[in-house]
Formats: sequence, C-alpha cells, structure tokens
Amino acid sequence: MRQAPDYLVNLIEPVVTGLGYECVGVEYLPHPRRGLIRIYIDKPEGILVDDCSRVSHQVSGVMEVEDPIQGDYQLEVSSPGADRPFFYLHQFEQFIGSTVLVNLYQSIEGRKKITGIIEKVVTDIITLREVEQIFEVPFSAISKARLVPIYTIKKGGRNGK
Repeated sequence: MRQAPDYLVNLIEPVVTGLGYECVGVEYLPHPRRGLIRIYIDKPEGILVDDCSRVSHQVSGVMEVEDPIQGDYQLEVSSPGADRPFFYLHQFEQFIGSTVLVNLYQSIEGRKKITGIIEKVVTDIITLREVEQIFEVPFSAISKARLVPIYTIKKGGRNGK
C-alpha cells in the first residue's frame, strides 16, 4: 500500500483521532523540491471543508514542532470520497460485499489489476470475486486499492419526469 512511513503515521494519526475523526490513511509522496502529505479523514456524518481545515491546522502545528521531514512539503487533508483508498486490512473487512479495484506488486494468475467483490478476509488473505473467477490475494501483494463507487442513475431526468 502507498501508506506513509510509520514515523509519519504514528505522528499524524493520534492528532486526527484526538479531534474525533477516523484517520483512513496517510500518503507521503516525497519530491526533491516539494513533497506531499495527504491525510484522508472520515466521520459517520461525512466530512466538510471545516473538518479538513481543523485537522490541517492541528497537524501543521505538530509537524512544525516535530519537523519529521527534510525540506518543503504540501499538506492536504481530504475526505476519502466515493472511491475511498484502502490502507489497512480491516478496511477490506469493513467493506465485505463491496467492489474494489486492486493493483498488485506482482501478477496473480496473470493479472496485476483486479476489480472484484470482496467475498471474505481470512487472516491476511482477501478473497475477491470477479464475475465467475475467484482470486485469493495476500494483503502484502497489494500496492494500491480503492473502493469502486456504484452510482444510481434514475431515468427520466429531474424529479423522475
């Protein structure tokens, strides 16, 4: 997974949870001139811009004091969105029955990308069903995973007319 290094997650996650939000995950994309730290937050009622601003302000203060990254970086705080990224095994368990797009480090049965329904999670093996094919994917083999949003479109335009 594209999770940030442990030292960053261990610094950021307690700040986010201390403010009453779920820390869905933290990405760190280093760059010689300006890196990027992206924090995904959530709560049952959903996330508003004020929530992102609140978390950004608190995390910025901690980052300034602790100074864990050399050089400049940009800090982004976001809701996970409809195509939420997965960072932890428990997130697959939470979304059993949902469709995910999984990118793999190495191919499994000739595939490096699988879009399938999460059937079950046992130990660290995620079972995905893509049409009639079943894939047993070790969590450690996943480089990136996202929920595939299902949009419902009602026919007839506005107000069902």
